[in-house]
Amino acid sequence: MSLLSIQEADFGIPWQARRPAIRTNTHGIPRLTTTVPREYVHRASHAEVFLTGCERLDEDDFALTGQWPRAHTFFISMDGYHHDSMQAAETIRQAGLFLAHAELGVPLGHHFVISDMNITTYPENMGIGPGPSDLNLRAKCTDVVRKGKRLAEFRMEISIERDGRVCAVGHGGFACVSEATYRRLRGTSASTPRRSRRQPDVKVLPATVGRTLPTDVVLSPTDQTDRWLLDPDPRHPILFDHDGDHFPGMVLFEAARQAAAALCYPASLTPASILTDFHRYAEFDTPVWIEATPVPTCAADVLSVQVTGWQDDESVFTSLVSGPVSHQGPESALLASLLR
Repeated sequence: MSLLSIQEADFGIPWQARRPAIRTNTHGIPRLTTTVPREYVHRASHAEVFLTGCERLDEDDFALTGQWPRAHTFFISMDGYHHDSMQAAETIRQAGLFLAHAELGVPLGHHFVISDMNITTYPENMGIGPGPSDLNLRAKCTDVVRKGKRLAEFRMEISIERDGRVCAVGHGGFACVSEATYRRLRGTSASTPRRSRRQPDVKVLPATVGRTLPTDVVLSPTDQTDRWLLDPDPRHPILFDHDGDHFPGMVLFEAARQAAAALCYPASLTPASILTDFHRYAEFDTPVWIEATPVPTCAADVLSVQVTGWQDDESVFTSLVSGPVSHQGPESALLASLLR
């Protein structure tokens, strides 16, 4: 089974003491907006919780609410006027974890693994407005598998709307394991410390990978233009929100996006679609290599890039990143060849 952990955390809160989910259909008191409990979405910081409520519509369907801030230190486009596609991915990740805990009965302290995570965003509906972006999400849980009374795995399909327009859709497969099972599964890897960031003589410029800050760059260069070393800053407050024993899935998601952007630079790639399969854990103790290859497409000015992560000669993940490409001035020979 191909599975990868996505930012699990053991918060040490007994299942019997967990707080009830905050719902949007509460009656009898004025509705005051707040976030769902941060423990339910495996975030240490309240500021990084994007969900605000949930209502169960039937056995498998849920209506959730959320909000994206106008400005975010990490989830923002290069032009500063659009929400980042990675923010949609993080919101979908949070929705899956929240539903598992609050609606499907998974105790806090359990770990989650994911086999695939796929998102499609609509850039024309991702613009930042005059205030925070209030979100309406519809989620459906399918292929629910239980072992006795315990949830073992499920799939989720989800859409995110803002002002009546769909800005993102996605789906993914989740599995849930207890702390004891996780420790047996991980073995000695569970105690591997997070390594410090490498300090190469030549660094990848943020603009090359679609970022504005050096601390947001997760790739270090190699002597090949289509190959990089996974090298995120372990102190990054968003990518490493809490301790873990391997690279989080969202770090690999971001590596795929940055590799695709770097491949077509100096043109700018807007990652409208990221389709990712995870195969194994990305460990801290040996190098993870990221490789990117262009994939032919039929649409003009649309680029698809296949990104693969390798560790110890085994595939960690594969990701297909697609989106419109824009460029200023004469089209480069590289871009022309990529779009051919």
